[in-house]
Amino acid sequence: MGECEVISKIENWKKDEKAVFKGWNFSYLKGRMIEQTPPWDYIKIAKKLMKKSKSVLDMETGGGEIFSSLKPFPKKAVAYEGYKPNILIARRKLNPLGVKVVECRGSKLPFKNEEFDLVLNRHGAMNAKELYRILKNGGVFFTQQVTGAEDSQDLVKEFKAKRKFSDITLRKYSKQLSKEGFKIIKSKKWAGKRIFKDVGAIVYYLKAIPWIVNGFSVKTHIKYLKKLQVKLEKKGKLKFETGRFMILAKK
Repeated sequence: MGECEVISKIENWKKDEKAVFKGWNFSYLKGRMIEQTPPWDYIKIAKKLMKKSKSVLDMETGGGEIFSSLKPFPKKAVAYEGYKPNILIARRKLNPLGVKVVECRGSKLPFKNEEFDLVLNRHGAMNAKELYRILKNGGVFFTQQVTGAEDSQDLVKEFKAKRKFSDITLRKYSKQLSKEGFKIIKSKKWAGKRIFKDVGAIVYYLKAIPWIVNGFSVKTHIKYLKKLQVKLEKKGKLKFETGRFMILAKK
């Protein structure tokens, strides 16, 4: 790249860095980031479970983007979120649908014993003991998680960083649930690819999810972004690992 082209790229990366990220919505990257999806359909499974439910809880709902797509809801539907900027977004989206949104941080959940017959968790933290407490006998827990040991590890290495949450694994979560008394009905693990068509998309992605590369910014990580740009020009796109697992468990 010539000097003028380099300057132009950096200015575009800075624009992507400043772009607003709300809730858990990556529509800004439409056509620029492509994620392969697991062989199971989280939304389809969750909808099927909801049809049999009278009381459902959605853990760490984000901006309510996924949970809102599961309507219609049973008579009792609750979601909780701990990240303050997302709480207002979630309430605006979910309250009109009859869902109560609760602010909650930490592993202790503000719910009664055996309050729900279904608990959903898409990429949220999990405390098996609390889950067992708030679920009714015969209640179901369904979760899809990002496999910490696989997802984005190669992307993290590009920035000479260290991946957080690498201990999130199917084996660990299954063991925790079984220890509390859950019966694992079904579990699956999957590995795929996340594809970026430009480096600016990576900039936006890393700013939106700050725990992937700690302290990331265009200014502090410019040399790594330039190297990725060279790779992009050679290959046409940049591919990185992604991983998911799912667990369906019964109390």
